[in-house]
Amino acid sequence: AFLSNSVGGVPAPLDCFLVLRGIKTLPLRMAKHSENALFIAQRLAEHQDVSEVYFPGLKNHPQFALGQKQMRSPSGMMSFIVKGGIEKAKKICEQTRLFTCAESLGGVESLIEHPALMTHASIPQEERRKIGIDDALLRLSVGIEDSQDLWRDLEQAIESVK
Repeated sequence: AFLSNSVGGVPAPLDCFLVLRGIKTLPLRMAKHSENALFIAQRLAEHQDVSEVYFPGLKNHPQFALGQKQMRSPSGMMSFIVKGGIEKAKKICEQTRLFTCAESLGGVESLIEHPALMTHASIPQEERRKIGIDDALLRLSVGIEDSQDLWRDLEQAIESVK
């Protein structure tokens, strides 16, 4: 009890083993995570039904130069605004098959999230807009699956709700 109170929680042996095992492949997973995200961001930026892509790995991002100085790679987190409003954004989340609709971030699997209906749903619409959360904003955590498969999944979801 004294040690726990003094130094905090101590992880169990299995937890320590899992951390040590996972750390060995972290650079490989992060490289694939970032590579896939750049591929997806570039495709989304070219898509006619997407009005904006927020990803520091794109050259037109306002903080691209800063990102180049601070990061080896831009990670796998991004957001984009789909044309068509909240209903279209919601339906896109429902139509993806490889991207799981979830609020968790940073795993090896790809996730899609709709902030206006999920993480920021309790914030009034006016307040969300003030902080830059459009009703049609979708957030992605791009995983390490095949990039072509991920793109086809997103593309079919966007196309299915026209």
